[in-house]
Amino acid sequence: MVKYFFNETDIKSTWDHVTTAFWQRYPNPFSTHVLTEDVVFREVTADHQLRTRRLLTKTNRLPRWAERFFPTNLSRSVYILEDSVVDPVNKNFTTYTWNLNHTTLMTVRERCVFQQSEERTHCTLIKREAWISSGIYGFSRPIQEFGLARFKSNQVKAMKGLEYVLANMHAKSTAKGPEMMWLSSRSVHASGSRSSLMVFVIQWRGVLWFLSLVCPAAPQTHAR
Repeated sequence: MVKYFFNETDIKSTWDHVTTAFWQRYPNPFSTHVLTEDVVFREVTADHQLRTRRLLTKTNRLPRWAERFFPTNLSRSVYILEDSVVDPVNKNFTTYTWNLNHTTLMTVRERCVFQQSEERTHCTLIKREAWISSGIYGFSRPIQEFGLARFKSNQVKAMKGLEYVLANMHAKSTAKGPEMMWLSSRSVHASGSRSSLMVFVIQWRGVLWFLSLVCPAAPQTHAR
């Protein structure tokens, strides 16, 4: 039997800002359980999507009742693999995460979708799903219950962390004046045809990633 979690919420920030903030989440005061994050690979596909795989390390403390039944040398860290797809054309950002170790004890698979709200374009709709399972005979139900409770707690922290980063981004842009992390589209000539060059900047661990996507579009005025 698998425990299922679903949550849907709105953030009063544009999809561009939320997507940018996602890559700048760590560290923040609400993510002390996140120890490391590393990019395994990143690429821009032919259909202009940004695909990324990251490896994260998080703390993995067992509940007190379980410490009596499992080895004391059991790793207190869990390795998380995260695949993500950013579709700037359709304003869609999807992440998939799952743990690589302790999978017999508990497996947590999560899918999160960040989508621009159709009714309120200044807001971002976040849909989060998770599936929690355990292969420990006789203990699967309490382990899954514990995993679900911890997942809910961590998602509250994750949302607070994302809002914290968004607030900092807003404060910096207010102090320094308009500063767009996602630059406006501008018209360019490419191979004799008119195209729109969307340049977006992703900051990860203090490194700026400049990615250029050439997408067919109607002529537009040059961005300032």
